[in-house]
Amino acid sequence: MILRVGIDHLEIKRMARAIENPRFLTRYFGAQELAYLESRGFPPASVAAGFCAKEAFAKALGTGLRFFELCEIELLREESGRPYLVFSGKAKELADDSGLTFDVSISHDKKYALAQVIGYRGS
Repeated sequence: MILRVGIDHLEIKRMARAIENPRFLTRYFGAQELAYLESRGFPPASVAAGFCAKEAFAKALGTGLRFFELCEIELLREESGRPYLVFSGKAKELADDSGLTFDVSISHDKKYALAQVIGYRGS
């Protein structure tokens, strides 16, 4: 049963400007996520989709961004390319305490990236 939904979108050119500052990347992205993005040359569309996934998770969780750091949420991919979220720190505590499983879907075109996160119980 779906219990919570979060969605976020972002203009990719805004992210292209933000990633010119290396501190931006290390502040908002976790180590595994940075390694993946670096292996692909930090494509702005992928970085933007990852950022949207973090915001969408906060909305689905219902806490907003007050209680954890965005780098505690990492958007990773299975070998097949399917995206999934990994949590650490306070974000992991809150996700675990919610009793929900979170799935993520991402997309982008030339101008915008978006992510949707669904929190659910059961199968």
